[in-house]
This record gives sequence, C-alpha cells and structure tokens, in this order.
Amino acid sequence: MLRRTRTSPAVRKTAQLATYFAAGSALALTSASAFADHSPALDRFSLSAGAYYVDPTFRVNANTQYGNFQSGDIDRDRTTLPRIRGEILLFDSQGLSFDYFTYKKNNSGAIDRSAPIGTGSSLTANGDANLQVDMASVAYKWWIGQGNDVFGIGLGGGYYRAHLDVNAAATLNGTSGTFSESYTEKTWAPLVELGWKHAFSKDFRLYAEASGVKKNWGRVTGHIYSAAFGAEWYPLANLGIGADYGITRININRSGGGTINDANLDIRLKGPSAYVKVRF
Repeated sequence: MLRRTRTSPAVRKTAQLATYFAAGSALALTSASAFADHSPALDRFSLSAGAYYVDPTFRVNANTQYGNFQSGDIDRDRTTLPRIRGEILLFDSQGLSFDYFTYKKNNSGAIDRSAPIGTGSSLTANGDANLQVDMASVAYKWWIGQGNDVFGIGLGGGYYRAHLDVNAAATLNGTSGTFSESYTEKTWAPLVELGWKHAFSKDFRLYAEASGVKKNWGRVTGHIYSAAFGAEWYPLANLGIGADYGITRININRSGGGTINDANLDIRLKGPSAYVKVRF
C-alpha cells in the first residue's frame, strides 16, 4: 500500500522559519536608524512571494528485486512551483537570507519503458511515480562593496525532504510481478551562497546568484545546486516586482532495504520566476 501524508512536515517547518525570519526583520527594522547608509543595491528588509515556472526533467535509477532499473530522462509538462524568499540587512554589510520552494507532481505513467539488465535480459516497467521535494535554506551573508555594485557570500544550512511513491508492474524475461514502495527522506546539509547586485537606482537593480547544498554522509546523500539571473523594479516606494531565470539540479541518493534497495533521484528544473516584492 502507498503511504500518503496530508501535511508536509517541511511546510510546517518552513512556516516556523518564516515566523522567525519575520521576527528578526522586525528587530532589525526597529534598530535601522542606528546604522549608517548602505549600498543602494541592498534593502534593510525585503520579502518576495511568487512562483517558479519550471520545465522539469527527472531520472530514477533503482536497484529492485527484479534487477537494476534506469528510467533515462523523463520530461514532464511545465508546472508552477510556489516560492518564498526574504532578506534582512544587518550592520550595513551583513544579513540573513531565506528561500523556500516545493516541487510536487503526480507523474501518472511516468515509468513506461524497457531497460537492459546484464547480458541478454531486459526489464520492462510501467507505473506511476508520485514525487514531492521540499527545499528550504537559511544563510548568513557578508556583502562586499558600498557603491552600486556589491558582492555577497553566505554560509548556512539547507533542508531538503524527498517523498516518493512508486506503484509499478515489471516484467523480466517473461516473468511478471508488481511492487509498491513509498519512502520519505529528509536532512539538513551545509549551504554556500554567492551573489552579485547592481543598482541602476535604488528602485531598479540587476542580480545574479548561485548556491550549493551538499551532504556525503549517512543513508541519504546528495546535492542541490542552483543559479539565477534577474531584475527587480519598485514602481512604488515599498512595493515592487521581480523576475529571474533559474536552473536547479537536485540529486538524492538513498541506500536501504525494501523492494527498492538503493535508489538515485536526479531532478533538473529550469525556467523563469516572478515575484511580488515588499521592502522597508
């Protein structure tokens, strides 16, 4: 039987992180008058809410009781992922950043192909792969520069949670069987962020950013890399819009027992994001 959860623990955890982030923002804003002028490329506090419109490709490699199955690249329809981001500036050149998005897709008929196993053998599988990946990150950033260009480096932690339901029928050399598997893995891992911002004015900016999360210990290992380039514009003093184009690569390895023993999940997301932004 497949196990399904009604409420994602990552969503609850993210709500808690967002609450802490907002509380820290209020504290920073109350003391902002004590700070000197900062770069026009930075805001004391900003919060962005929007969507990541992605073109997803994923690949599943699994060691099953029938043998090793490799799905190859599976392209799915474009989909929209909710995304929340925020930044707080402290001490004019340091601050906190927060980012969260989730990918959830019922990939009906996602597994439908044959794969060679060993010499003269072939595994044919057909079934569904229901996948959810939650990603949240928090980093402490240092910004270098006081003019229109600033460069940032951040260190922190990334939380990712992967939930996979697989329900498939497989045939190996004429012998048929079925298997159902559901597992959830979650972990924290070290995070590194890099960033650049250029201010044409305090209301119009360009930015580029990259980040990486890597974990190479325990039963669940893997990495998440992402990069984006975009712009933000504030037609009103405290209300604006932002847009960027980004690429995200998620690779999660899991070792353990069950019908699916060792598994590798490789997800590639690329596409534009759009946000409504508030700042103070």
